[in-house]
Amino acid sequence: MFSRPNQTPKEQYLLMAPQILRAHDRTPAPWKNGGGITTEVMAHPQGAGTDDFAWRISVADVASSGPFSAFEGVDRIITVVEGPGMALTVDGTEHVVDTRCVPFAFSGDAATDCRLLDGPIVDFNVMVRRTEAKAGVSIEHGSTVLRPAPATRVLAIVLDGTAALDRGPVRLGRLDAVLLQDDEDPVDVVVDGVLAIVTVTDVR
Repeated sequence: MFSRPNQTPKEQYLLMAPQILRAHDRTPAPWKNGGGITTEVMAHPQGAGTDDFAWRISVADVASSGPFSAFEGVDRIITVVEGPGMALTVDGTEHVVDTRCVPFAFSGDAATDCRLLDGPIVDFNVMVRRTEAKAGVSIEHGSTVLRPAPATRVLAIVLDGTAALDRGPVRLGRLDAVLLQDDEDPVDVVVDGVLAIVTVTDVR
């Protein structure tokens, strides 16, 4: 990112600083179908609801088995964070999602039913409206570099343990996140645990 004339070093740093999203600042809300609790990490555009987001990233508490909400025109990626996992039946085909921190992608258009394997879980969700964006989720267990490409946002969230950014320095706790825009400088991250990295690219 280029600095503007007459900026102090502190002002230049603040412009380049990534956005930190703390878990304790989020407010839980009911699922679209009322069957669970979701906590939004970030949505675009800001303030968008479940019917008009371009993309949405959230964490959900799933206490009982039941159907998932339908999201027409949306691609989804779900990752088990806590608990023994679930079996998802997507358009009649069962997929056992029982390994923590392994992303599973499916269509939000599909009729999807969730059967918990052995008690409640916590999962991490990424949803993108496919006419507006596409997304990928990768998992890191060690040091990495967050480096947004043009027309891309990168959001990294700590699923377990902690992470430290080279900016500040800044330390992230469990379910804290950091967002980088496509015009920001790369950020080095040291991970002591599990970090999920979400890449959201605009569809043009």
